[in-house]
Amino acid sequence: MKIVVLNGSPRKGGNTELMVDSFIKGATEQGHEVHKINLGEKKVAPCLACEYCFSHDGVCVQKDDMKEVLELTDGADMIVFASPIYWFTVSAQLKAAIDRLYARARKGFTIRYAALMLDSMSDGVYKSAIDAYEDTCNYLGWKSKGILTVPGMSAKGAMKDSRGAEKAYELGKGLIG
Repeated sequence: MKIVVLNGSPRKGGNTELMVDSFIKGATEQGHEVHKINLGEKKVAPCLACEYCFSHDGVCVQKDDMKEVLELTDGADMIVFASPIYWFTVSAQLKAAIDRLYARARKGFTIRYAALMLDSMSDGVYKSAIDAYEDTCNYLGWKSKGILTVPGMSAKGAMKDSRGAEKAYELGKGLIG
């Protein structure tokens, strides 16, 4: 299975990336092809809602790093959204990329599966992000392979001392397809 992981954390080597790398380790051990995109290192502007993509076979009018993201999602079987929680939802970096997936709204997706991995300092802050993810999956007909939430990430590297990385590894290792 071809999997694209969108890491929405702007922090290089932070808790979200540690969680993502654990997921990738498990998935690649199962033989899956995984592509990680660190959105914090990319220039992805917000969607302009111009719908240029609708009349140009999914090509976006904006010339930025979203082109790479769209090319990787073409032909992908699964997409994984990973993010720290900022003010009860995903990071701006991930939200911009999700909005720009709109370029494939008319063209369509090959994606059949999705997963969501979130971390935060506090517990009880995930509802908005989970609701948006579940609504997206329902609307697009994607089957959710799992939702992982890891609270208690009070400092960079805290993921190493939690069960979060292990759970992410198990999520990746458990993928069949």
